[in-house]
Amino acid sequence: MANQSSPRRLRAGALRRREARTGLLFILPWLLGLIVFQAYPILASAYLSFTNYNIIQPPRWVGLQNYATLFTADTDFWSGVGNSVYYAFISVPLGLVLSLVLALVLNLRARGVGVYRALFCLPALAPPVVATVVFLMLLDPDNGLVNDALRTIGLPTPGWFLDPSWAKPALIVLSLWNAGTSTLIFLAGLQEIPQSLMEAATIDGAGAWQRLWNVTLPLLSPVVLFNLVMGIIYSFQVFDQALTVGGTTGDPVGSTLMFMVLIYRDAFQYFQMGYASALSVILVLVVVVVTAIIFRTSRAWVYYEGEQRGG
Repeated sequence: MANQSSPRRLRAGALRRREARTGLLFILPWLLGLIVFQAYPILASAYLSFTNYNIIQPPRWVGLQNYATLFTADTDFWSGVGNSVYYAFISVPLGLVLSLVLALVLNLRARGVGVYRALFCLPALAPPVVATVVFLMLLDPDNGLVNDALRTIGLPTPGWFLDPSWAKPALIVLSLWNAGTSTLIFLAGLQEIPQSLMEAATIDGAGAWQRLWNVTLPLLSPVVLFNLVMGIIYSFQVFDQALTVGGTTGDPVGSTLMFMVLIYRDAFQYFQMGYASALSVILVLVVVVVTAIIFRTSRAWVYYEGEQRGG
C-alpha cells in the first residue's frame, strides 16, 4: 500500500506545481503592472518626499523640510485642503442621495424604464473635460442657459465660475453630472433585495416609507458603504474639472484650487518634484484615515443579510 500511495502523491505534487506555475503565468501581466505602475511610483514618491528634486538634478536628501514647509509656510496648501474638504463633504452626500433617488425611480416596473436607465447613465460616459466645458457654457453669467432661465422667472443670477462664493458650489453641481455610475450600483443592489421581504412588510401593514426605511435601506447599506468610500476617494482626487475651470491658480481667487491641482502645479509647473511628492503622501494619508474611519463606524449602520447582531 505504501509503495502504491507514494507514486500517487508524487503525481499529485507535480500536478499542483504545474497548476501553480500556470496560475502565476496568467497573473504575471497584472503583477508586473502592479509593481511597475503602482507599487514603484508609491514607494518612489514616499522617498522623493524627503528630497529636493527638480528632475534635472539628482534628488538631494532634505529630511522633513518639505513637510515643515507644507504646514508652516505654504498658504496655498491650506487653501487646497480647505477647498478639497469642502468639496468632498458636500458633493459626496449630495451624490449619494441623488443616485439613490434615481435608482429608486429606475427600479420601478414601468413602461420604457429601460430607456430612462440608459439616459441617466449616458452622462457618465462623457470625458470630464468635455462635461466641464459644457457646464462652463451653461453657467455663463451673461449668455448661459441657466441664468437666462433664472432671469425669465425673476430670480437672481449667480456669477457661478466667475464668483469666488459660487465657484465651488458650481463644481459640486458639476460633480452630480456623473451620478449615473453610482445609480447603476444602487440599482443593482435594489434588484438583489428579496421581494419576499417587501411582500411580508406590506402584509404587516408597512407603508412605502416604512418599507424604504426599515427594509430597503438596511439591506442596501453595504452598497451605500461602497459608494460612500468610492465617492470620498474620487472627491479628494478631483482634477480635470478644477483645472479646466480655474487653471493652476484656482481662479477665481483660489476658490477652485483643489489638492490635486496643487500637486500638479508644484510638480509640472514649478518642477518641485520632492515637494509635490510630499503633497501626494499627505493626500494618501488623509484618504486612508478617512476611509478607515468610515469602515470603523460602518459596524454601527451597515447590515449584512444573515448577520447576527448583539449577544
